[in-house]
Formats: sequence, structure tokens, C-alpha cells
Amino acid sequence: MDPWLTLVFAGLFEVGFTTCLKLEERSKGFIVPFLICAGISFTLLSQALQSIPLGTAYAVWTGIGAIGTVLVGALAFGERLKPATLGLLGVVLLAIVGLKVLA
Repeated sequence: MDPWLTLVFAGLFEVGFTTCLKLEERSKGFIVPFLICAGISFTLLSQALQSIPLGTAYAVWTGIGAIGTVLVGALAFGERLKPATLGLLGVVLLAIVGLKVLA
């Protein structure tokens, strides 16, 4: 699999494990899904690191996780988003795209 696509999936599974943390806070039973998502996320990140420099991969992984987690918080948990928050998430997205372009 393409290392960048692997990295995207690693970031999406990061969103999965952060979401499981929130769900565990509300009701028990999400530790196993958390561990599964975390394991997959770290495994995919490790695979991507074979081809993508550490700093770049980590920045992209955390950026995808941050954007995805904020969006899940808003869409699934009713957390309010300020216009400035959306703007700053856009900056993070642009930084991720820029890192890919420069890689």
C-alpha cells in the first residue's frame, strides 16, 4: 500500500481511539475498541515511517487525528465549533497538504 495512504488510515484510526476514549467516559465497554484502534493506528504509522520521514509522518498523523477528532466532537457529541476553530483547522489541513507536496 502507498505509504501516504497508510498514514491517512493511521490518522483515521487515531480518530477512532480518541472517540473510544470519549465513549468510555460516558459508558463502560469501549476499552477493547480503543485498544484495537490504537494498535492499528500505531502499526500503520510504523509502516508509513519506513518511507516517510519521522517528523513529517508524525505531523500528518497528529494533524489528521486533530481535525478528525474535532469534527467527531462536533458531529457526534454536539461540541460547538467557533468560526476561528474552523479556520485554524483549515490551516492544519493546508499544512498537511503542504507537507505531502514537499515530501
